[in-house]
Amino acid sequence: MLPPPSAPAASAPAGRPARRAALAAALSTALLSSLTACGTDADAADGNTVTVTVGYQSKTINTVTAGTLLRSLGSFERELRAQGRRDGKTYKVVWQDYATGAPITAQMVAGKVDIGSMGDFPLLLNAARGKQLDAPTRLISTTGYNLRGALNTVVTAPGSRLRSLADLRGKKVSTSVGSAADGTLVRALQQAGIDPERGIRKLNQQPAVGASALQSGSADALSQFVAWPGLLAFQGKAKALYDGGALNLPTFHGVTVRDAFADRRPAVVKAFLAAQRDATRYLKDHPVDAAQRVARSTGLPPEVVYLYNGAGGIATFDPTLKPALVAALKKDVAVLRSAKLTGPVDVDAFVDDHYVKQSYGGGYAKARRSTAHPSAHEVWLRGEDRTHSFAEPSALLRFAAAHPGRVRAAYVADATTGTRWYANRSVWVRDGERLLPFATAATAQGWVDDHPGARTIRYAAALERAR
Repeated sequence: MLPPPSAPAASAPAGRPARRAALAAALSTALLSSLTACGTDADAADGNTVTVTVGYQSKTINTVTAGTLLRSLGSFERELRAQGRRDGKTYKVVWQDYATGAPITAQMVAGKVDIGSMGDFPLLLNAARGKQLDAPTRLISTTGYNLRGALNTVVTAPGSRLRSLADLRGKKVSTSVGSAADGTLVRALQQAGIDPERGIRKLNQQPAVGASALQSGSADALSQFVAWPGLLAFQGKAKALYDGGALNLPTFHGVTVRDAFADRRPAVVKAFLAAQRDATRYLKDHPVDAAQRVARSTGLPPEVVYLYNGAGGIATFDPTLKPALVAALKKDVAVLRSAKLTGPVDVDAFVDDHYVKQSYGGGYAKARRSTAHPSAHEVWLRGEDRTHSFAEPSALLRFAAAHPGRVRAAYVADATTGTRWYANRSVWVRDGERLLPFATAATAQGWVDDHPGARTIRYAAALERAR
């Protein structure tokens, strides 16, 4: 499991001004501490060595094709060695690991990080902060995305009596203000008729602190991004309360670069995107090995990594900047502005796909249109380095029932939202002869309410009926 935070104490409930002040202070502190050093864009004294600093989030595993997996494969270094043979320079890559996108932004606008990866809401803060401090950045590619928004989840304790978002009224909810998970929480509460500022007691906490708060009972629920909800559910420390896929609004992670660096080092940007495409191909061609590589680097269980990054995982990995994602980014601006976390953001000026277009050549338009994704129903057996895919959840249940004691992980897609979740952590519904999985009790109850005769059953009962 992930290492525990050094200071797991829960934050006090924060009002809107306090949260804004906390976020601004965090950014300012990181910025001031880094302004004293020179930027990374300068060559070494001999004029031949170029240092490239990459900021990434190892445990935010939908950025792995621009971070953890990319680093483990050595793809970027290989591309830069090839570039060095062409231009006579020596390239050095410095990898800096962060827990969230905010410190990456602070380091970028200070000239200390050249290329960074983060979620959609932090990307907008990256754009706004860069413009504000006359250190503009640009979005150059996507890492992982989900067209319905399922990369973010609200979870609660396993024994909690909370069954839907409506039950959160007046409760303490931990999230990271300004993150994509916070954006999901705000939108979901609004849809449920709850004021996201006054209807709950929001705790502004780092993911690890929020996870500890949930376990200690000082938070009633936790809204977080990958991979925290899946990790806690896998460990039996949480259950899904709200599936971000119910919003049906795209969410994604992407790669941003400093304008000054991109203008001075376009060959390095090109090399990075070539390496990212290589890592993306590797993830798709070797999904189990890729998950195991990321697990070794992060300390996450491979089964959790595969939930999100596997062949039929919650995330689809594709570097292209799809129109649906850009459109979603524009809608996100309103959420951040309403929380007074940013002013206007010119998304069209921030998005720059000409580098990734160059990387793809004539195949870019076709790749940008594609949203193909394999089946989300999979079983991973112990002792095997591959998974078994199924078109229907009933077929998966029969297979799992036929291999007692050998199932390492089984994944199924929510019958309503399509969100992949663990079979043994899902809520199952028997509807006639059909056995249907749901990520949350709320989506399962919605099905039961709309289908007379349907009823919820336990996973063990679903396995027994499938035999």
